Amino acid sequence: MTLEIFLVLLITVSSMALFISEKLRVDAIAVLVLVSLTLLDLVSPSQALSGFSNPATITVAAMFILAAGLQNSGALSGIQKMLGTARSPLQFLLMLFALILLIAPFINNTAVVAIFIPIVIAASLKVGLTPSKTLIPLSYVAQMAGVFTLIGSSTNLLVNSVAKDLGHSGFSMFEFLPLAAICATAGCLYLLIFGRWLLPDVRSADLDNLYEFGHYITELKISAESKLLGSTVEQAQLSKNYNVYVLELLREGEKYWSPRTQELQEGDILLTRGVWSDLETLKDEQKLDFNTKTDFQLKGEKQDKSVLAEVMIAPQSRAAGRLLAVLNRSWRYNASVLGVQRRGQVVRTQLNSLRLRIGDILLMALPEKDLAALRKDKSVIVISQREASLDYGWRAPFAVAVMAAVVTIAALGWLPIALSALTGAVVMTLAGCIHADDVYESTDWSIVILIAGLLPLGIAMSSSGAAQFLVDNSIGLVSHLGPHVVLAALYLMALALGELMSNSAAAVLLTPIGFSTAQLMGADPTPFLIAITFAASTSFMTPVGYQTNMMVYSAGGYKFSDFIKIGLPLNMIFWVLGVIFIPMFWPF
Repeated sequence: MTLEIFLVLLITVSSMALFISEKLRVDAIAVLVLVSLTLLDLVSPSQALSGFSNPATITVAAMFILAAGLQNSGALSGIQKMLGTARSPLQFLLMLFALILLIAPFINNTAVVAIFIPIVIAASLKVGLTPSKTLIPLSYVAQMAGVFTLIGSSTNLLVNSVAKDLGHSGFSMFEFLPLAAICATAGCLYLLIFGRWLLPDVRSADLDNLYEFGHYITELKISAESKLLGSTVEQAQLSKNYNVYVLELLREGEKYWSPRTQELQEGDILLTRGVWSDLETLKDEQKLDFNTKTDFQLKGEKQDKSVLAEVMIAPQSRAAGRLLAVLNRSWRYNASVLGVQRRGQVVRTQLNSLRLRIGDILLMALPEKDLAALRKDKSVIVISQREASLDYGWRAPFAVAVMAAVVTIAALGWLPIALSALTGAVVMTLAGCIHADDVYESTDWSIVILIAGLLPLGIAMSSSGAAQFLVDNSIGLVSHLGPHVVLAALYLMALALGELMSNSAAAVLLTPIGFSTAQLMGADPTPFLIAITFAASTSFMTPVGYQTNMMVYSAGGYKFSDFIKIGLPLNMIFWVLGVIFIPMFWPF
């Protein structure tokens, strides 16, 4: 082992440990890897910065802009109405799967899931399904659809880019389609047949301990005109008459441990829990006040029309870990948080002292004119809102036409994928499908930086000989058993790494290894690279294995074990199908 190989492997192991520990952001880890490789002279400065000009990086950034253009133009506005026509849970799931399989191959699957979460929550409740029965399938099918095309997932583009740097010819737009169609068919059948038993039904659990969609914790203040003055909560029978439960009584900052029997006074604050419509009815009938201030109504200016919006704290949100009181002061919208619901816990502290967590759902009051800006904020996902329907005009079909042109031009080879996607993003911006100021906000820069920062690691793995060293001392030990066994082992290795750390990082680490494996055996590297792509792009077993899993993990109120229970068998199905069909479509 040379010094260069040792240093590359040290950086690789250290980055893997950081990815698994989640102590740093994934993009920060990628930058650390890039800087370390450069300072140790394992890559040249030009190689270190090559990731930022790489076609994969440019394509991923452009695809986020194209997805935002489709959403902002109203091209996807009919999806919720379409899903709302379902008359049974089975019909709803079939329609959902069909829509995802049509859309996700051409839009980054992370963007697709972000768009679909609020739509699926609202539509599933209408057909009698809890969100916990539909959100994991949403994430899984989006991942399955993401490997239909080269642009469906950033991992596909990353493997393609690293493989080209190693001397491979690269993949065409629909290279993965035959295998992806077989796997998606098997995966959808698995979810339809076994999902009803394996997916949790959160409504059947203890409502005091698990997430329940629509129930909020809020503070109601006893006013001078309140009908509750002089009575107790028990005497008022609030739980019986309003289905509202009083959790705490706060008086001059002090908690009273018998809130139901304490005589209520002016200025008392009741920490209450219930469905929002019941809380509003209680407030109005008993002449109470929300213990919050809507700044946009109190500034002495002309009052704006206000709306209510339910928003979820998104993965990697800047609001996570911050006090709600601080958020209220620093939020750039004229918004006020009226209530909070939290998965797995009933909040029993005053809202201003509550630290937000990923997955918390806030009920916010804000001026209607600020709602569009709220929807574009990457730190939250708007689940529902009351707003007037918008007439998008010609931009909706125009955005669809631009997206279709981007895919067609790239598929026919008239332009490289990066240039085709970038041109489409520019056209959508010029046409007003997305405002120029929103282009940067629509891009998930953490993924872009992650890809650009990790690409030099793939270069170092190959040029230093580290990839060949790993092959000789791992997969090379079973090479005598034949290429099918090696393919199965490489798929499992990619699958395991993808579940423990960033799937993009796993793809970068294993692509040079797959290429070196093929050279060791004198075989075509394509089947091994296909196995790495599929394994890294379809991580079902843990919520941390893929970003879409983390997004629905919070929104659906899942436990970590739910992903293992339903995801492990699905991963094994894909592994078996991959080992059988990859050599058929891409011979050794």
